[in-house]
Amino acid sequence: MSMRYRSTRATAEDPGVELGAALTAGLAADGGLYVPTELPSIALPPPTVLSDTARRWLSPFFADSQLSAVLGDLCTEALELPLPRVAIGDHGDQVLELFHGPTAAFKDFGARFLAACLSALRQPEEPVRTILVATSGDTGAAVAGAFHRRPGFRVLILYPDGRVSARQAHQLGAFGDNIHCYRVAGSFDDCQRMVKQAFNDRSLRAQCSITSANSISLGRLLPQATYYAHACAARFAETGQSSNLIIPTGNLGNALAAMLVRACGGPIESIVLASNANRVLPDLFTERLYRGRDSIATLANAMDVGDPSNYERLAWLYPGDSLFRAGIEAEAVSDDQIRERIKLSHAEFGYVACPHTACALEVLARRRERGDQSSWLIAATAHPAKFETVVEPLLQRSVEPPPALAELLAKPSQSLPIAAEYGALRSALTALD
Repeated sequence: MSMRYRSTRATAEDPGVELGAALTAGLAADGGLYVPTELPSIALPPPTVLSDTARRWLSPFFADSQLSAVLGDLCTEALELPLPRVAIGDHGDQVLELFHGPTAAFKDFGARFLAACLSALRQPEEPVRTILVATSGDTGAAVAGAFHRRPGFRVLILYPDGRVSARQAHQLGAFGDNIHCYRVAGSFDDCQRMVKQAFNDRSLRAQCSITSANSISLGRLLPQATYYAHACAARFAETGQSSNLIIPTGNLGNALAAMLVRACGGPIESIVLASNANRVLPDLFTERLYRGRDSIATLANAMDVGDPSNYERLAWLYPGDSLFRAGIEAEAVSDDQIRERIKLSHAEFGYVACPHTACALEVLARRRERGDQSSWLIAATAHPAKFETVVEPLLQRSVEPPPALAELLAKPSQSLPIAAEYGALRSALTALD
């Protein structure tokens, strides 16, 4: 049976589109986000390697699509990345390290898979496609790395000037070639708003071939689900128990991936969202009301989001009040608490965490203080060496970057300034043609 995809803003009568069309478009024509018209039940055997788990888990979503015949090849090309689980503490807790890809962040999984899919879908006669991406730190580098020198594609990155780490900013501007990097005089929310305006600009889309690689893209969401499916299936095979997850999140894409695995029958019990001082998600669960707002800058900058794009998918997956009965919680962590948790995690476990992972570790520590004896799986989203100006002074030791990151940091880096106005982005896009 074929799988179809419709907008989060469409009615149940909408027949949707096939997978290739959803991946290529990025954002639905009505401004909504693509979601499957139905959720399959997926049972996994004890896992071997991630690429095999991914092929098995993704198969129902690729059924009868243009890409179904090459799904195994796509998984092998994009998803054969290390996925270690590091034990901490005395309760069976583990840190799921998602940052061992080429740009040292969890977003390598989704970006590499999306790039492989779009390359497989591309026809030789098509014009060059522009991948338009807003980033709060790590997405842009992962997308740049995935599409760098890939024939038929170029990337335009927007990032908030002064609101990403120095190494993140250098990384974004170090690729060159078909990667175009712009630093925006504003926040990540401004960058995200400008990207959404571009996708809703019909005259621009008639002129430029653009698609998204942000977490709004279905091609990011689906592969990110595979590492949760793999890790939790492995833990179930080892312990016979479903996993409890604590996930650092800002734009909700990574967390939605875990929720999707659970909704398809994966062995996941509770899910806790760890936010920084941007409280939109914790407030949602305490007030039972979603209120987007302006973001504020924090040490965990990749989560500096005040109006998460993926909230539409959250509302689709859990309509009405069902969200508040779904075994999902959210907690906010301040910058002072991030600093203290980085120090304490190193002192207690010998574990070096980035500021985002520290948010999740702080939430775990709070649960222990409240008497929680369950074991938890913590998502570690970025390598701490990307935040050396935060981490190193706290630990009074150096944190060496992994080889791929070190190689990028040794290259020259260039980005262009741009106003936080849609007209400036539109001019930059048309200038590329």
